[in-house]
Amino acid sequence: MSSRMWLGGIDGVIPGGITAKDFSIVAKVDSTTAKKMLTEMTQNQIGRMDGETIEFTDGDKIKAALYAVLKGATIDDAAAHLSWRDFEGLAAQILEEKNFSIVRNHIMTNPRMEIDIIGIKLGISLLIDCKHWQKHSPSALDAAVQKQIERTKHYVAKTNGAVAAPVIVTLYQDRVSFINKVPIVPIFQLSSFIDEFYGNLEDIKTIRKE
Repeated sequence: MSSRMWLGGIDGVIPGGITAKDFSIVAKVDSTTAKKMLTEMTQNQIGRMDGETIEFTDGDKIKAALYAVLKGATIDDAAAHLSWRDFEGLAAQILEEKNFSIVRNHIMTNPRMEIDIIGIKLGISLLIDCKHWQKHSPSALDAAVQKQIERTKHYVAKTNGAVAAPVIVTLYQDRVSFINKVPIVPIFQLSSFIDEFYGNLEDIKTIRKE
C-alpha cells in the first residue's frame, strides 16, 4: 500500500466506531484495501476491532499520521491531515495511561490565559502547550517557552500549594531538548519522557508559589 493510501487512511480515523465500508469511502480506497489497512492499524495499536467495526479513540488519528510517515509519507503531508485537537488528544491520552489526572483547555483570568493540558500526579502539575506547527524558527520556540513559563507562574499563583512544570510538546522535534530548563518534547517521545520525569526533576524547571 502506498504512502498516499496511508495519508487517506488518517482521515478515516474517526473517534467512535466506523465500519470498513465507511472507512473505505472516507479514505478513498477500495473495500479490500480498507480491510487490510484497518487490520494493520489494529496490529500496531491504532484502534481496536469490535465485531464489524473498529473503535478509535482521540489519540488514534495522530498515531495513524505517524504510521503514515513510517510508510513513506512526509511529516508535512501527514500534519496536513491533523488538527490541534488530534494533537492534544494523543498527549492527554498518554498522560491518562500514566495515571495522571487530566484537565484540558484550562482557562485562567486576569489576565486571560489558556493551558492546553494539565496533568497532575504526585503533587506536581505538568502544564503542556501543544505546538502543532509547521517547521519553526529557534526564536519562535524561545517565545513559546517564555509564554508557557508565564502561564505556569499564573497557574501557580492561583492554585493553592501548586508545584508546576512547563512543558512544550511538538510534532517536528526529533529529540527532547531544553530551553531555560523547559523541556521541548516530540509527541512520539512523550511517553518515555513522562516515565523519566520524576527522576530528572533537578534538571527541569519547576515553579512554586513564592
